Amino acid sequence: MKNITILGSTGSIGTQTLDVIRKYRADFCVYALVAGTSTQTMFHQIEEFHPRLAVMKDEEHADQLSKLLDEAGIEDKPKILYGMDGYLKAVTAPEVETVVAAMVGMIGLRPVLTAIEHGKDIALANKETLVCAGHLIMKSAREHKVRILPVDSEHSAIFQCLQGLKKGPFEDGVPVETDGSQIETIFLTASGGPFRKASKKELESVTVEQALAHPNWSMGAKITTDSATMINKGLEIIEAKWLFRVPLEKVHVLVQPKSIIHSMVGFADGAVLAQLGSPDMRVPIQYALLYPDRRYLDDQRLDFETLASIEFEKPNTDVLRGIPLAIDSARIGGTMTTVMNAANEYAVARFLDKKISFLRIYELIEYAMEHHKVIDDPNLDQILEAERWVYDTLDGMM
Repeated sequence: MKNITILGSTGSIGTQTLDVIRKYRADFCVYALVAGTSTQTMFHQIEEFHPRLAVMKDEEHADQLSKLLDEAGIEDKPKILYGMDGYLKAVTAPEVETVVAAMVGMIGLRPVLTAIEHGKDIALANKETLVCAGHLIMKSAREHKVRILPVDSEHSAIFQCLQGLKKGPFEDGVPVETDGSQIETIFLTASGGPFRKASKKELESVTVEQALAHPNWSMGAKITTDSATMINKGLEIIEAKWLFRVPLEKVHVLVQPKSIIHSMVGFADGAVLAQLGSPDMRVPIQYALLYPDRRYLDDQRLDFETLASIEFEKPNTDVLRGIPLAIDSARIGGTMTTVMNAANEYAVARFLDKKISFLRIYELIEYAMEHHKVIDDPNLDQILEAERWVYDTLDGMM
């Protein structure tokens, strides 16, 4: 049995990961569950999966969880920890083989880096990890010969299309040095979100409820909002650069509204491989957990006999400006990608709290980027300091 730690077990990716594990209990043992403040959900997960460690964001929620378990008379109660020390214990335990990195935000960065340093394979769903510290993550993964198995549907699709490629960028899931010359183009597909046809005027009055009405995928509120602004595709371009060792210019975004093609790779000989399927996050999750095996999954199958067409569009980057903002940050490099990402986190949180408008998200990202002094090749402490600078700076101008 493979011992798993799930960072972010109560979120969208975490719960779907447990759904996959539920179907293959003979293959997986949940060693540790890590969550934020969702004590009730964590309680039910512990009841079902019996982890040895359960970690909450802070002492208050750890105490709440412990009380729930005591009241329920749970005999095989896990060790309950909290905070960063707890996160690190969950990813470094000798028994753990794979860490599912599904925490949203920068909080997941240190645990993922630490897990890699301890030789744990990473099923990676946390975008911020590569966006802010791709240079650290991929270098460490190569040094420690750790598998980086992407869980994002688009990067999983690209990863699947690259299987069998003799000269990298992966060997058995482990990142390796390669010049990327065999890859001509990476096509990241996007649904376009709920506002792909909207004008700037229409976006001025967008509500939170409208932004969260994603046409295809079931995701958490932050990621769904990122899809609405298209910042998610900008983040994914940066991720693809690091994962697949290609320059930004080789990564292109195509809107494919039905989310049937999850991404494509164009090769130097002109061939293009695409990965298709229904929009079900359990597919890339299961592929990452069972890699390189493929097993039955009860998702909806595509019916090619009734599929009339697959349409593509260019993203509306003049109105939905997330992609150009992210690309600009990546071209500048250093701590600028952290600043862009942190400003987006800050702005999205306030939009979801109904404190700012939808278009104000872009304005806050631009403000932070314009006022930041870049540090080239930052270490982890400098990355985290850049994040703090963003929050302090934007708090001061709100």
